Amino acid sequence: MKAIILSDVHLNVAADGRERMSEFAAFLRRIDPEKTRRLVILGDLFDFWFEYRHVIFSDYFDVLRAFARLRDAGTEIYFICGNHDFWAGRFLEKHLGFSIHRESLTLDFADKRVLFVHGDGINPRDVGYRIYKRIARAPFVVWMFGLLHPDWAMALAQGVSRGSRRLKGTDDPSMGSEVAPLREFARQALAQGQADVVMCGHSHYPVREEFPAPEGTGLYINTGDWMFHRSFVEWDGADFLLHSTGAEAAREPVPACGAERPVQ
Repeated sequence: MKAIILSDVHLNVAADGRERMSEFAAFLRRIDPEKTRRLVILGDLFDFWFEYRHVIFSDYFDVLRAFARLRDAGTEIYFICGNHDFWAGRFLEKHLGFSIHRESLTLDFADKRVLFVHGDGINPRDVGYRIYKRIARAPFVVWMFGLLHPDWAMALAQGVSRGSRRLKGTDDPSMGSEVAPLREFARQALAQGQADVVMCGHSHYPVREEFPAPEGTGLYINTGDWMFHRSFVEWDGADFLLHSTGAEAAREPVPACGAERPVQ
């Protein structure tokens, strides 16, 4: 059984996100469901996602259709909520077959126990974000936001997202503020025997690194992102392989693979 793991696609309905949306939909269509039985998404699939009772955002249609194809073919789709799409819920579960997990997920791959998290809120300096997350997930706040017209909600979310990137952005992903805290989180989890492999997203920096574990060596992988690296992880039945198809791959510690390579 093979699997694909990815995160931080940040699907964006604005003009500057259309190319990425098209490329990601094509990537999903290249996945062979006969060989790839699991797809694990570690959050921030969408730059913004909110579920209205009778409305979905039409610009995501091609991607949603590609997910539906995989579901219909029997692929298991797991989704860990990120900080941009923690309002994922009924539509993704009922109509696309997503298995949604709010904080973390543990799955077995052969003899390896894998802990999946998005990674938001792990940074000990993110006190303000942790408070915001609790408030934003409160049922009353969700209900109030649902009163906004979908077009207004999307416009508001895009403005907030752009502002957040300007504040937190860096020219060198390896120097991002989330890289070190996630690495330390994985190191401790592996040292404590919580899993054989810890896999995160959120930092937008693809990494594959080994750490000591009670029974030898554990593995930490950050899946990177689709905004710059077009990176993803492939489980080939024996090991987790980190691939990157983006232009940034040349200066990152991951092997490159062809953009048109069929995903098995």
